[in-house]
Amino acid sequence: MLKELRARLTSSPRYRWVVVSLLWMVCFFNYADRQAIFSVFSLLKTEFALSDVQLGVVAACFMWMYAIFGPIAGWITDRVSRSRLIVVALSFWSLVTGATALAHSYPMLVALRALGGLGEAFYFPAAMSLIGSYHGASTRSRAMSLHQTSVYAGSIAGGALSAYVASKSGWRVSFGIFGGAGVLLALLLLVLLRDPDVGTLSEPYGGPAEPVDEREAGLLENLKAVFGNGSVVVLIAVFMGANFVAVIFLTWLPTFLLRKFHMDLASAGLNGTAYLQLASVVGVLAGGLLADRASRRWKGGRQLVQAIGLLGGVPFLFLTGWSLAIRGVVLGMIGFGLFKGLYDANIFASLYDFVKPARRGFAAGLMNSLGWLGGGVAPIAVAAAATHFSLGVCLSATSAIYLVLAFSTGLLFWRRSV
Repeated sequence: MLKELRARLTSSPRYRWVVVSLLWMVCFFNYADRQAIFSVFSLLKTEFALSDVQLGVVAACFMWMYAIFGPIAGWITDRVSRSRLIVVALSFWSLVTGATALAHSYPMLVALRALGGLGEAFYFPAAMSLIGSYHGASTRSRAMSLHQTSVYAGSIAGGALSAYVASKSGWRVSFGIFGGAGVLLALLLLVLLRDPDVGTLSEPYGGPAEPVDEREAGLLENLKAVFGNGSVVVLIAVFMGANFVAVIFLTWLPTFLLRKFHMDLASAGLNGTAYLQLASVVGVLAGGLLADRASRRWKGGRQLVQAIGLLGGVPFLFLTGWSLAIRGVVLGMIGFGLFKGLYDANIFASLYDFVKPARRGFAAGLMNSLGWLGGGVAPIAVAAAATHFSLGVCLSATSAIYLVLAFSTGLLFWRRSV
């Protein structure tokens, strides 16, 4: 009966959207697991007697491991079953998340966070490649933007639930909850998630199909192909900058609210994620719809939407850190989240405008790797800067980064479409 149900589901023309739904749940836990620790920084600081820089290392070690293994994960993605790779990766990082509840020393905490980064490094290359195989140019931005909403939902759940549970039962309990739920989801995916039929990539249920390039390519050949494309280099550099800013807010915004406005732990965890991430949901859905439409009119339509998102976020980034009233901070978070969503909706969809199907796993892995390499510097950089300036000043300063990124992406659109 189970095999019959699976056969009926996977043979349906609507299965390509089922794939997005299944991956949405995986990505939800991907971000909930990584966000959960930031809301309990104050408790970790007390229990392990840590400085802000040491807390920054806890955040950064995840990202460094994530970055180191990104290209390798992408290269493997192009050679194995992506659906099975996702199941294995989800199982691994969920077990590591659960084990975090058992950490009783700073080195053990750092080691477990690093292992979590190793496991999660394999998800995005495989997931983006799989979605790219089921969705061609006409639906790619919408499919990836729907998937992207799970990033924000997971961030909210991880930040808010871990803070609430920590205030009631200690910080360790939420890690056990997220870890156990992830393992159960992996069992479900083992039955329902599969790769598309071999022979074509993208638009398998109508519309033009993209031929599969069966030729094997080594790491060096893939690197030359990716870095030999100037547009891809620009997109990767912009993602590094955007991720640097995003990680600063993911890591330090709850602490900023706790220190500046004297919120309790649960309120800081919720407010430090909810406004920004919920606004990003609206922005990312709009960004996917607008980009698919814009790409029909202009060759660089996806890059145009990204540039608008980056430019629009500039004043709100400044406001978030500079405002003296909580209302101003909330307005800043909502505005930043909304425009951030426009950019986020097209991170990988825009990349795939320039990359052949057979190299998409590798390209996504490399982009993710370099983006999080930049992001891995952010928590420590802000912790160090905050010894001379306030956290608010550090948050506002990120608006200058967004301005440069908007200009770079706008030039890419201009070169392609005018």
